[in-house]
Formats: sequence, structure tokens, C-alpha cells
Amino acid sequence: MDNVLKYKDFVAIVKYSEEDEAFVGKIEGISSVVSFEGQSVEELKSAFKDAAESYLDFCRRKGIIEMQKSYTGVFNVRIDADLHRRAAIMAKIHGITLNAFVKKAIERNLEYI
Repeated sequence: MDNVLKYKDFVAIVKYSEEDEAFVGKIEGISSVVSFEGQSVEELKSAFKDAAESYLDFCRRKGIIEMQKSYTGVFNVRIDADLHRRAAIMAKIHGITLNAFVKKAIERNLEYI
């Protein structure tokens, strides 16, 4: 799993770049591309906060109210046939739809965000 930073409502994925010899991060879930970097963990965290605040300031100046990326709530998931079969059977056993089963499984795994 990649390293994750959180600040206010922002979540960033962080990786180490051997080429740059620095930590680099990108804020996820927003319509713009906002990245940042740092040579140390402290510098990285500070750069993340600065990038998030700069993005918030940019949105305020431009009158952008909805800063988060828009999601429809509909997406396709590709899984192998046996996993699909087992999930469908388990959903039937619990008396729910496959969609409800998948939704519950995702909710259980999103405790961090």
C-alpha cells in the first residue's frame, strides 16, 4: 500500500522518487492536479499542507464551490468468474442483492477515509 497523508478533507498518496531523491505526493479526489514534494517527512507534510491551502485559496478566488471531484456512484468492477459466483451466492444467502453485498464490502474497507 502506498503511503497516505490526510489534511482537512484532502487525501494524498505519497511515493519515494529515486530519480529525484525526494518524497513526492499528489492530492487525490479533486478535479485539479495538485502535487508536492519534500526531502524529509517533515518537509513533505509541510509541502502537503501548503499545497492544500493553496488549492483552497485558488478555489475561493475563482469562486469554485465544489472542490472535490464529481463521482456518479456507478462503476464497473472486473473480477474473476469464481469470485463473482461466490459473491453472488453469499449475497443470496444474506438475502441482499449483489450490488448491496459489494457496497457493504467496500464500506467495511473504507474506514480510513
